[in-house]
Amino acid sequence: MPVFATRGPGAIALHPEEKVARYRGLGWWTDDTIDDLVRAAARRRPGALAVVDSPDKHLLGDLPGHRLTWSELDSAVDALAATLIRQGIGVGDVVGVQLPNIVELVITYFAVIRIGGIVSPLNTQYREHELNAAARAAAFTAFITTTRIGDRHTAAASRVLADGGPVRSILVFGEEPGEEPGEEPGGVPGDGPHRTGTIAGLCVRSATAEDLERVRERRDRYRADPNHCVTICRTSGTEGSPKGVPRCHYDWLAVAAVTQDAPDLTENDVILNPFPLVNMASIAGTLLPWLRLGARYVLHQPFTVPTFLRQIAEERVTYTVAPPSVLTMLLKRDDLLRETDLGSLRSIASGSAPLPSSMVAGWQERFGINVINMFGSNEGVCLLSTPADFPDPRQRATYFPRYGAPGVTWSCQSMDRVAVKLVDTATGAEITEPGRRGELRIDGPTIFSGYLAGTGRDPFDEEGFLRSGDVFELAGDRGQYLRYVDRARDVIIRGGMNIAPAEIEDLLLLHPAVVEAALVGYPDEVLGEKACAVVVTAPDTRVTPDELLDHLRAHRIASFKLPERFRFVDALPRNALGKIIKHRLRAQL
Repeated sequence: MPVFATRGPGAIALHPEEKVARYRGLGWWTDDTIDDLVRAAARRRPGALAVVDSPDKHLLGDLPGHRLTWSELDSAVDALAATLIRQGIGVGDVVGVQLPNIVELVITYFAVIRIGGIVSPLNTQYREHELNAAARAAAFTAFITTTRIGDRHTAAASRVLADGGPVRSILVFGEEPGEEPGEEPGGVPGDGPHRTGTIAGLCVRSATAEDLERVRERRDRYRADPNHCVTICRTSGTEGSPKGVPRCHYDWLAVAAVTQDAPDLTENDVILNPFPLVNMASIAGTLLPWLRLGARYVLHQPFTVPTFLRQIAEERVTYTVAPPSVLTMLLKRDDLLRETDLGSLRSIASGSAPLPSSMVAGWQERFGINVINMFGSNEGVCLLSTPADFPDPRQRATYFPRYGAPGVTWSCQSMDRVAVKLVDTATGAEITEPGRRGELRIDGPTIFSGYLAGTGRDPFDEEGFLRSGDVFELAGDRGQYLRYVDRARDVIIRGGMNIAPAEIEDLLLLHPAVVEAALVGYPDEVLGEKACAVVVTAPDTRVTPDELLDHLRAHRIASFKLPERFRFVDALPRNALGKIIKHRLRAQL
């Protein structure tokens, strides 16, 4: 499979022609693009409420709250799209976007896509270390942020980006009026002003006649192809460095069709998203199903239980997503749930960690709310256990459908579109007998085309199946189920956020007192996992946890990556090949 690389201005196709022809012939990929869906929803439901800010938005930044109809949203997208064109952002240019879950983020994503750009979503907790790595890997042309994200001002990160790479434009929501945007010259889209500038005073506004004309001119020059890259998300793996995951309209909308189908969503649903809108869980799990349907989207971040419950009640939310740790905790808080009207809430999707069967059963038996078990990744693994296929909530928490199992049918359209197999990694043989474990491998229209060049190795096997790196077991009397066993990849999932241990280990080893380091996860009732750094220091040296935390902070890493615990040992346990035996460290914790 080809590995995607940014190559300067111009639209970038991701999938080979034969794959496109096959999936289009099956009807799994269509002519639709994300921008087509925005415009279609605005035509079909112009006066319907489309997107709603959190009542806590003022805690995130100095921006007003918004409640936009579909017509207003579409106009705001045109207005920002015209501004981006004036700044010289062209077809195929990569735009880094670091904004919290606010209406401005949704408008920005759609505006970049509308003019043929590529969105690179960035977690709001990223600081200079991660932002510079992302900008270099994907060759950002522009960076869009806001003046403040919570208690952190973003000006310093913006300046570093401007000085350290190809970024030539920094666009900021919430600044005072300042420099005027540059004019895009004629010729090839993307031949804009090659200078670093800040457009101050970005705001949500309606499009003018001049804006509409400018966007129309771009559309006349560039016709979107569903195979064109529209996003580059980032993920973490065992190598430590995050991998870039490019996606096009085809595979995003194929995943969205499945995640819309599983909870049986319609245009009348109200969808609440508390997950950072930067990866598969939130983009495919909530944003794109909302867009496909023209429903209502309620934004939330950072996660706070009182606001989350308040939005469910006040906005009459029918569907949301939440980590299993949060759902487990809420069931133990009768004081909170007694005071909340949950009558509108029909279903909740959860995943990123095994679901406790008591939690799934508790929500269904106490409140009549179905918890849908989802398993996925940025690369495209997408397994779903729904009430239609698993009426017993305890089974739904434990098993996923094994698509393609002989003589078994499933309600979700994934049954026909996603091919799965378990492979014995030692022998390479496919596993077909219940009770045996192997690596999950998957193929179909939801799978990405390959990592951004320089950020990851070829993830596909000789048959074109994605190697998930996750261990499953065949279960059921006919082998009709898949049961999740463990992560083969060395990743800690802290509150739904992935931490690559190798990255933190490498930084710890830069401290002069540290000679060995291993980062491992340990269970936490609220976050699912926390991180512990197991450290070996040089002889006759001493270092404290606070000193190591200060050392890590000096490298400007995201705060969620900082270890909660430190353990100092004389030596790390290793096997005969010299590899650290991390499961032994976890057992000790």
